[in-house]
Amino acid sequence: MRAESAGFSPMDKRFSPFFHGAQRKDIVFSCVVLLLCVGLYFLPTGFEDRLPKDTEQAEGRVVAVDNSHMEQHGLVLSGSQGVEVELLGGKWKGQIIRTGNHFLGKMELDRVFAPGEHALMNIASSGGVITWAHTADHYRLRIELILLAVFSLFLLFYGGFFGFQAILSFFFTGLVLWKLTIPNLLKGVDPVFLNFTIVCVLSAVILFLVAGLNKKGVVAFLGAAIGLGITAFMTLCFTHPFRISGAVRPFSETLLYSGFTHLNLTRIFIAGVVLSASGAVMDLAMDISAAMSEIVRHNPEISRKELFISGNTIGRSVIGTMTTTLLLAYSGGYLVMLMLFMGQGIPNANILNMSYVAAEILHTIAGSFGLVLVAPVTTIAGTLLYLPGRR
Repeated sequence: MRAESAGFSPMDKRFSPFFHGAQRKDIVFSCVVLLLCVGLYFLPTGFEDRLPKDTEQAEGRVVAVDNSHMEQHGLVLSGSQGVEVELLGGKWKGQIIRTGNHFLGKMELDRVFAPGEHALMNIASSGGVITWAHTADHYRLRIELILLAVFSLFLLFYGGFFGFQAILSFFFTGLVLWKLTIPNLLKGVDPVFLNFTIVCVLSAVILFLVAGLNKKGVVAFLGAAIGLGITAFMTLCFTHPFRISGAVRPFSETLLYSGFTHLNLTRIFIAGVVLSASGAVMDLAMDISAAMSEIVRHNPEISRKELFISGNTIGRSVIGTMTTTLLLAYSGGYLVMLMLFMGQGIPNANILNMSYVAAEILHTIAGSFGLVLVAPVTTIAGTLLYLPGRR
């Protein structure tokens, strides 16, 4: 493809391999989303001041440990571990501090350090002196950044500009969730309205980044938005008959006791169902929209009836695997819980009737319901938009 045909001027030919197939309007839209990402990154959440003043986090290297006060009873640890840490960053870099690593008797929260390992340190100071230090956990930020960098480089190498758009949508989604969704939920904004609005915005940005500012993106967005609306409606209708409380989610009670008693955990649960289903809904809507777009491109003389039948055939083929995908994705989160119940010999009727399991059943079926209906909705939208004015 010539550089000019993709929307570039001759002076941009040296960049055409990276931008191959991209339109100028899509590049401009990507730049706008990139600027939004930068703005979101620097946007305060409003909860930064909840940390005590004169506190900081820094990486530290464990120099020595004292296990004389640590006791192990089977798999459970009790007591504490003395830890000597050399700080590797921050204004206290190079200083060696001694602190205690106290055990709570919970395997998911307790951690044991060994010399040479790195830890994330929480440090408080006053008058130029460290007054308190705590080994928060093993230091994982570096390996997380390395993994993210490898993932990003792979996308860029494989997808070029379209890989960059995928990275951009990834970061934009993360920033929106962290900077807008969570803070506003904590401030008491209605979770269902907030999350539905946000997933619609995310769907628009992600789908238009992937498909471009064209009919394919519009069709996919319409299908995804309507599918998410159906998911929200189904969850709202069945949460009360299921007698599901949002407290079934981990850390829910802890959140209430942390000064947020005004929050409605059940509404947050409903919002979480919509958010969890949004990725699969967008995926299915884009699959059908892209397939119908290719059908029209290769057969411009196709009738609406033929395109509608083809779209439905594609939709039926895809929903069979997508609904199972949701089941597998959600079941991974409560696999250990089901193992526990089965291992104790609890009857299936009791297991299925438990609030934790019932919540996951509602989560899976409501999400799948919206996923199934997004196929015909996207097909109808594609038929009308790809072939306007044709019978």
